[in-house]
Amino acid sequence: MPFTSREAIDLLRRAHGQDRLAHAYLITGPAGAGKRALAQDLSALLHGKNDDPLADSDVHTIEPESKSRRIVIDQIRELERELHMRSFFGGRKIGIIFDAERLQAQAANAFLKTLEEPPNNSLLLLLSTLPEQLPETIVSRCIEVPLKSSTPRERTPLQSQLVAALRAYAVIEKAALPETFRLVRTFTDLLAEARETVKTETDTALKSDEQHYKQTSDARAWLEDREDYYKALTEARYQQSRLDLLAILDAWWGDVLRQQHGGAALDLADAAPDTAALAARLSPANVLRRADALEKLREHLANPGVQEQLAIECAFLKAFAA
Repeated sequence: MPFTSREAIDLLRRAHGQDRLAHAYLITGPAGAGKRALAQDLSALLHGKNDDPLADSDVHTIEPESKSRRIVIDQIRELERELHMRSFFGGRKIGIIFDAERLQAQAANAFLKTLEEPPNNSLLLLLSTLPEQLPETIVSRCIEVPLKSSTPRERTPLQSQLVAALRAYAVIEKAALPETFRLVRTFTDLLAEARETVKTETDTALKSDEQHYKQTSDARAWLEDREDYYKALTEARYQQSRLDLLAILDAWWGDVLRQQHGGAALDLADAAPDTAALAARLSPANVLRRADALEKLREHLANPGVQEQLAIECAFLKAFAA
């Protein structure tokens, strides 16, 4: 369950007070959720209040700096070297990686070794908007702290189309396979539209870069680097669009549960009559089972070896078929 940044720091403060802080945390959430602020608050908790906790001599940060906006292996090696040095004041050494999903493969492998054998008295923080881009070997060695956005995001056109499809589904008393596969088709069509939109945008940006870089002396190397960058960016943006659509599905069944328990604050207020109708027809256990199928879908889609279409169809059959 996502936390506000205030809730998260309270939990971490409690763990610190009980001497139960883990050695590595993965702080995730959308832009504006407060990931950097949480890292600052945790640094201040461990080293005392100051104007800029991240500038403390025992706090070491890295973020994408190369031409391709990736985190490279040399940055990880330097971070590891700094973490192995003695603390200036005998406190805990903190290493923070911003935009951790931008780790190059070699850098990720090097950092995995650091996670497996962390320096003594150290704390590692990875901040990521797209944790699905991180290797599972890294994610599994961190405790995730998911944050939710502090301000509601405006619904995207694709999300609005999905809400409309869900509302059409809700009026059917006993949804069967045809209605379920109609939802599947809508969902996959929206994903295809998202991918095409992202690809068009990144292809346009790449062409612009080609015009610029071909004037340089090392044009070929630069262009190869930019091609890799835009390929990764295309996939990252597509996955974010997919997460946006999955968030609507989570909100849908979450609102059904809230309707059953008298919750006033709904995520999809415009669909309140429809989620109320489902709340009246289904038992809480049934709704929880459907919501769980979508949570498992999110986990499956984070695995690059999973076939997207098959995973979606299986999850929708469990979440939407009567």
